[in-house]
Amino acid sequence: MGYVRDYAPAALVLVMGLVLWEAVVFAFSIEFYLLPAPHVIVQSLRETYPVLVEAGLYTFTEAVLGWALGCGGGILAAMIASRSPAFARVVLPYAVASASVPIIALAPLAIVWFGVEQGSKIAIVVLMTFFPTFVSTLRGLLSVTPQSLELMRSYAATERQLFLKIRLPHSLPMMFTALRACATLAMIGAVVSEFFGGPVKSLGVYIKSTASLFQTRQAWSAILVACALGLLFYFAVALIERLAMPWHFERGEH
Repeated sequence: MGYVRDYAPAALVLVMGLVLWEAVVFAFSIEFYLLPAPHVIVQSLRETYPVLVEAGLYTFTEAVLGWALGCGGGILAAMIASRSPAFARVVLPYAVASASVPIIALAPLAIVWFGVEQGSKIAIVVLMTFFPTFVSTLRGLLSVTPQSLELMRSYAATERQLFLKIRLPHSLPMMFTALRACATLAMIGAVVSEFFGGPVKSLGVYIKSTASLFQTRQAWSAILVACALGLLFYFAVALIERLAMPWHFERGEH
């Protein structure tokens, strides 16, 4: 019953939005090439799903690999920065600068540097996910109360024990918050970076090509697949979060 209570409002809003969308298209007789009705998009998805599944998995692979590298690098850099304030002062300005660069400006350069295949898209996702993970994890590692550290040191705990027993568990909620946010950022970065070039079997290229030909039903079908994969990625990370720190949810802190 808890899951029903938590997700019922969101499901209700989704249903109401789809009904309103369908009603607006019907009431104003909007042409399908401008805004197709939801039932038309679903019908197009049923007709083209083999192509969309292949393209979606190709783009999803880019998102997952870039997320793993970017978030993994952010966590590692945060761990080092938590032990070395000098390292934090060096890395933080570059991390902020990298997060400030628009993906639209960087994507063409990434294709020049890493090629038109998956390498350039993975690089974009790495850049988008590194900074949020680094900042959130570092904040979690450094937000341990001095009293907790003093208590552990009074028991002659080593720095390694302090990190494993106090700092790391304390940082997990903020770390996973960043990992969940970066799961959606990774999918967005992979799809948008493909707008600037990529193989035909990629989701971003499919969306761009169909939209440019006013095949909006097919384009919306591909967008629906991208949304589904993004949600799947998000909930997979959320599930790992529940398994990694069940005590956090038992206390009702999430």
